[in-house]
Amino acid sequence: MRHVYSGKVRDVYELDSFDPPRLLMVASDRVSAFDVVMKEKVPGKGQILTAMSCWFMALTSDIVPNHLIEALPTPAGVGEPIDPEFVGRSVVTRRAQMVELECIVRGHLAGSAYKEYSAKGTVHGHSLPAGLKLASPLPEPLFCPSIKNAVGHDENISVARAREIFGAELVDLLARTSLAVFARGSEAAAKAGIVLADTKFEFGYSDGELLLCDEVLTPDSSRFWESEALEPGKEPVQFDKQPLRDYLEGLGWDKAPPPPALPSEVLATLSARYRSVYERITGQSFESWLARAQAASSSGRPGPAD
Repeated sequence: MRHVYSGKVRDVYELDSFDPPRLLMVASDRVSAFDVVMKEKVPGKGQILTAMSCWFMALTSDIVPNHLIEALPTPAGVGEPIDPEFVGRSVVTRRAQMVELECIVRGHLAGSAYKEYSAKGTVHGHSLPAGLKLASPLPEPLFCPSIKNAVGHDENISVARAREIFGAELVDLLARTSLAVFARGSEAAAKAGIVLADTKFEFGYSDGELLLCDEVLTPDSSRFWESEALEPGKEPVQFDKQPLRDYLEGLGWDKAPPPPALPSEVLATLSARYRSVYERITGQSFESWLARAQAASSSGRPGPAD
């Protein structure tokens, strides 16, 4: 394997023994907030993110193909024995040329969208009705693109601006696809009594085919809220990493490295919430995912992409 990239959470390796080359994507237990990686890790986080992303990719593969080759890598699929550290947290994927546009879909007001609405009455340039509150449902889900600005942080832009940069045909395709995947994810979450408030997708091209890539509908890329307790104007009961953001906001940290230390209570809360939302939505236990991953890692049989 040849290391090709490390992001805030994932490490990516190229499997050179295959033609065309495959990628091994490994989700670590690292956690980031405000584009800064924390020093501490969340136990089991990478394995939960991998399990949930694979489940949603299988659920939405009829809407758009994805980059998965093996969701549960085997020695045969990797080309060599699998490092025990990678078990349950790695996938084998096609290599894609990524579209440098984050495709955010928002169904409720939260985060930067709520701040923009409070100041201007808009979200990513979309005009919205007056009187909406924190956590209010939007009249309809909105496609809200984002790009990296000059200093590396995410910058919300309008659909019109995205069309200027990437072309109307591509942006409209990404919007339609993102909204369709969001609708499917919202439906699955609703059955478990959970609201999918917003999420972000990433896409790339491989052999001319548009692929859904990276992670899909995980607690790292999405806001999941408890449906029963949801009341516009009040802070939702959340299953994502918002408690980490809230903790850091309360410290008065300037959001620049180095990050402050995190207490064990915050890490334990995050781990429990990640696991809870995975098990409720998928109906599968985290232990069963780990058992399947361990079995695949010690087998030469191909691992299915679901």
